[in-house]
Amino acid sequence: MATALITHADGLDHVTPDGHPERVARLEHLLHALQPLDLIRETAPEAREADLLACHPQSYIDRIKAAVPAEGCHQLDADTWMSPGSLKAAMRGVGAVLKATDMVLGGDVANAFCAMRPPGHHAESETPMGFCLFGNAALAAKHALDHHGLSRVAVVDFDVHHGNGTQDLLWDEERALFIGSHQMPLWPGTGGRDERGAHGQIVNLPLDPGCTGAQMRAVYEAEVFPKLRAYDPELLILSAGFDAHQDDPLAQLNWGTEDFGWLTEQLSAVAASGAAGGRVVSTLEGGYDLVALAASGKTHVEALMEAAR
Repeated sequence: MATALITHADGLDHVTPDGHPERVARLEHLLHALQPLDLIRETAPEAREADLLACHPQSYIDRIKAAVPAEGCHQLDADTWMSPGSLKAAMRGVGAVLKATDMVLGGDVANAFCAMRPPGHHAESETPMGFCLFGNAALAAKHALDHHGLSRVAVVDFDVHHGNGTQDLLWDEERALFIGSHQMPLWPGTGGRDERGAHGQIVNLPLDPGCTGAQMRAVYEAEVFPKLRAYDPELLILSAGFDAHQDDPLAQLNWGTEDFGWLTEQLSAVAASGAAGGRVVSTLEGGYDLVALAASGKTHVEALMEAAR
């Protein structure tokens, strides 16, 4: 089977102020790197407001809609901005993960990568933060559970920053396992091992600053892969942040490009060994060095393609 790439040019219309790390060039560089690959290329649809209600209340959706500026950039918090095209870009980001979930669970493709921005894993139920407006990965999980009738979905987040939003949105969801590895200490300051969710279904794996790819591999082999195999999810969702790369300016982990390939290969193998049958949906989160993002993202997608064969 094949791997789908789901994206939309609207992702380039989410504009942030000059010097902001979450910038248009991120998506431009990543898509350029993916251009030579033999992928099933799909256009991300725009999600409906009703789709967002699985994780976000209507009052929050209305507040984000009201914050869209007519021109320029509007600041929501210290890190998170909106421009006139931001809402549509964010809705396409949600639409991308929902379409990816439909395609993978429908058997159209083996796995899928959603290349959209803004990212999503810091957006809490009623709080935009960390460059994020809506919880893409959590919304994909809820879609798989509620619309496709799955009973077990796993989300693995390997972004260098803790996916506090995904954790918040899935805190009470006993049908979803959330596993996150992240540097600690680091913004947003959450993600301790004692944060376990309402049903003990949240697993946080803090990594010390300076953690190498070899050390990461040991943690995943000892803790993540066994937990995933024991849980035996019917779908695996990846929050694919590439800011644990040694060249990233916002953190201090020391993974190499090849480590993202290894991690994707191993996670895909775990998905292939159980009830998921190899079904993986991946969505872009962080990664702020443009060269490292492009190289790591390409390596990630190439590993998905190899797993799909």
